[in-house]
Amino acid sequence: MNGCGNDFVIIDARSRGALPLSTAQAQAIADRETGLGCDQVIAIERSIRGDAFMRIWNANGGEVDACGNATRCVAWLLMEEGGAASRRIETPAGMLYAERAGADIITVDMGSPLLRWEEIPLAKAMATDRLDFLAGGYEAPGAVNMGNPHVVFFVDDIGSVPIEALGPTIEHDPLFPQRVNVGFAEVRSSGQIRLRVWERGTGLTKACGTGACAAVVAAHRQGRTARKVEVLVDGGSLEIEWRAGDDRVLMTGPIELESTGELPAT
Repeated sequence: MNGCGNDFVIIDARSRGALPLSTAQAQAIADRETGLGCDQVIAIERSIRGDAFMRIWNANGGEVDACGNATRCVAWLLMEEGGAASRRIETPAGMLYAERAGADIITVDMGSPLLRWEEIPLAKAMATDRLDFLAGGYEAPGAVNMGNPHVVFFVDDIGSVPIEALGPTIEHDPLFPQRVNVGFAEVRSSGQIRLRVWERGTGLTKACGTGACAAVVAAHRQGRTARKVEVLVDGGSLEIEWRAGDDRVLMTGPIELESTGELPAT
């Protein structure tokens, strides 16, 4: 499946309770040359608190806590299965609530952004609305944790940014003890952003749901946009709203089921 081009291999493991997927196995599945090929491998497991538990492995085989586009895909599968208009999905980052907004469009309540320096986390105390940080001539990014850590740089021309060169350097900078997702955002109006994201453990992807949420939060904190913004990514468009009343971030976007099948046992 994919959400705005951010693609996943989603494995239904509910019949076995948990999926004992090793780092090497996740890497093998995600490999675009010798495996199925994807940005992330997702497992749907049983949950006591929600309708399902979602586990996430990046393409490098490392587990992460959140993936917004994958949440929309999993929610759609569960809704199609049960005929419901909403689902609760438990993740390592907490419970996420999803609602159907169209035939193939899902809205997910991604929760409240974490904005304190120790919540990002950073290696030292500093203001997170404009970090005291410089990379490749780009400075003062916003830092936001949306279940995983993000920094967002605001640029005049996103097409001129050498993301594949800067991304891995910033991802592994000592300021970010858990590494970091790196976004570059071009604000086109108060209601529209063009965004590209280097995802930790995966690389440059066609879309990043938590990255889109982080970009809107960071942009609004710097006075660049409204709270409801269309985020244009390489694979399509997401609508992000950071609500003032309850501090929740809502993400709405499309999903696509590309194919189904079975993986070999080994």
